Amino acid sequence: MIEFNKHTLSNGLKVISHFDNTSPIVAVNLLYDVGARDENPEKTGFAHLFEHLMFGGSVNVPHFDEELQQAGGENNAFTSNDITNYYETLPLENIETALWLESDRMLSLAFTPKSLEVQRNVVVEEFKQRYLNQPYGDAWLLLRPLAYKVHPYRWATIGKEISHIENATMQDVKDFFFTHYRPNNAILCVAGNIQPEKVFALAEKWFGSIPKGEIKTRNLLPEPKQTKAHRLEVERDVPADAIYIALHMCNRTHPNYQAFDLLSDVLSRGESSRFFQNLVKEKQLFSEISAYVSGDIDNGLFIINGRLSAGVKPEEGEKEIWNELQKISENGIDANELTKVKNKVVSGILFSHVNVLNKAMTLAYSELLGNANLINTETDLYLTVTTQDIQQRAAEIFIPKNASTLVYHSKKA
Repeated sequence: MIEFNKHTLSNGLKVISHFDNTSPIVAVNLLYDVGARDENPEKTGFAHLFEHLMFGGSVNVPHFDEELQQAGGENNAFTSNDITNYYETLPLENIETALWLESDRMLSLAFTPKSLEVQRNVVVEEFKQRYLNQPYGDAWLLLRPLAYKVHPYRWATIGKEISHIENATMQDVKDFFFTHYRPNNAILCVAGNIQPEKVFALAEKWFGSIPKGEIKTRNLLPEPKQTKAHRLEVERDVPADAIYIALHMCNRTHPNYQAFDLLSDVLSRGESSRFFQNLVKEKQLFSEISAYVSGDIDNGLFIINGRLSAGVKPEEGEKEIWNELQKISENGIDANELTKVKNKVVSGILFSHVNVLNKAMTLAYSELLGNANLINTETDLYLTVTTQDIQQRAAEIFIPKNASTLVYHSKKA
């Protein structure tokens, strides 16, 4: 049982404290309820740009990393379509350094032309290197708009195109910041050998005077039910032909989410999984193949992607994938198969609770989902899934008209 305490400051900042006297370090996690889904369709990539800008200097701190390193700390951040998350780990006696740094960049970034230009160039270069010049790097740039036609999940966190970041003005950046990076749009979690009352006092000291913002009510258009198959085939300079299949499924907080997650594990988690045993080992159609869920806050995707073995035609590989999917839809799975993947998932969750940073992240994200105590109840949600649940979920989404299929044809083939 992970115990925690919660408190909300007068400016709306939610604060969570988890006391752990076994760790020599303390973790500070600050989650902002803003991701790529909150962007203007004509100005995408801004949430990811801010992941970089937040390290480019704030009103009183010109060198974020320098100050933290001097305090013996480490930090990083990540952006998704749903959230932006910043975190630090450092010795307990220096915790105020992390809180000072996070509060100062929440108060206001430096917003200098130099910082914007430097980080803009970094993001543009990342776009080119990771998404355009890397084998299969553009998969999500192609697959998202194939699967989504209305919802803002139709673009990746890096953005739709480089020009959106290249053309970002200082006013665009300021507007995005003061719309989303406010205390009443954030969750602060501190985990380590520090008592809750001390955490709440320090949160008040460093964040209490930051004014709340006018957070707009999120009103995103839901993605309509897909009624026909979507398909795209491209030729690229990639080492092997590849298949990506995206199937619409429920959101992260839906009661069926855990069943879908376990279903993906039945298909591809480990060498005893169905995909590995049947498509890699026995039939040797794929050199590698995986299945996973996107885990989005709004309705997400069940994704299958595999690289074909030399000489195997994409249509043959695709046919065999669907054969495996139909087997589960029609015949289900046995109890031992389900028990095996449940054990792996539950042990993975429990093992993650050993690390204070993982606990801080999970508590903050669980609170965003509606209940921080999800950190304690999620294992039960997995354990109560039945073989019948798995078969029903498979039959629900493993339908050709629910699929968006991307096929890579290798120029080298």
